[in-house]
Amino acid sequence: MQHWQPSSSNQHLRKRAAIIRQIREFFYQRNVLEVDTPLLSQASVTDVHLSSFSTEFVGPGFAKGLTLYLQTSPEFAMKRLLAADLGAIYQLGKAFRNEEAGRHHNPEFTMLEWYRPGFDHFDLMQEISELLTVVLGTTKVQRLTYQQAFEQVLSVDPLSATLEQLQQICQQQGFAEIAAHETDRDTLLQLLFSMCVETQIGQTEPCFVYHFPATQAALAQLCPENNQVAERFELYYKNMELANGFHELTDADEQLKRFNEDNIKRRAAGRHEVPIDRNLIAALESGIEPCAGVAIGVDRLIMLALECTHIKEVLSFDVTRA
Repeated sequence: MQHWQPSSSNQHLRKRAAIIRQIREFFYQRNVLEVDTPLLSQASVTDVHLSSFSTEFVGPGFAKGLTLYLQTSPEFAMKRLLAADLGAIYQLGKAFRNEEAGRHHNPEFTMLEWYRPGFDHFDLMQEISELLTVVLGTTKVQRLTYQQAFEQVLSVDPLSATLEQLQQICQQQGFAEIAAHETDRDTLLQLLFSMCVETQIGQTEPCFVYHFPATQAALAQLCPENNQVAERFELYYKNMELANGFHELTDADEQLKRFNEDNIKRRAAGRHEVPIDRNLIAALESGIEPCAGVAIGVDRLIMLALECTHIKEVLSFDVTRA
């Protein structure tokens, strides 16, 4: 059966356009420059839990073909612009993630990402709160550390709990099969966070969770006062993860070490390795001003603004009609 019609109503598409305009005005008023980086890159994210789409370029200079990856986020290219001293920047565009589709996921989606030289993660959380006020009309936000969120919902300290304790809690929460075979602490913590903690926080007002475990630092720097945690935060509201942000790691050697460790985990999980972005490493080696950055799922933000329950209600054509 053919589906030529949009998956969203005309009314929602018009409201979507108005919200996009609000976002651009928000950054224009703050003198944050809009940039546009490539969607296709010779490298991609190494995160063991993310999958990229790839394609093959065949043309001048690459008669045997060059593998290119559709970007899961513009982060690496934007950091190269930061290293070139472009200053505060934002990007509003498409990103792609394979193996993701559902009520809150579409393989092709719209991401808003911005970087603020001189900001730390707390400064950036404040600016995000101000954007939420513009788009969603919210006036208050909560802030919890990762440790507080776990203790509040599951009565366990995620930083000190043993593997056996986490397996036991997973079993109690209905994940006995996973608990019996999973031996990676972070995988169990991520399972408990997404299935148990996320569903209990940020129900009445947006909730920032910050200071994730150092083992989940990704591209964030470790907290100087407590190296058990990283200066990374996420934002949740009404059962949706809206944002993932960092007080950015600027140490090229540490970043390269984390990318290599990711690829070791990917091999152990039976996944293919991803080429490390050497251009990003070179940019970090050249020097990058201390900064904070965040990525926000724009389709989810619009879902909340329009009180929609499925992402297809805010997309012109979701993956089933693309």
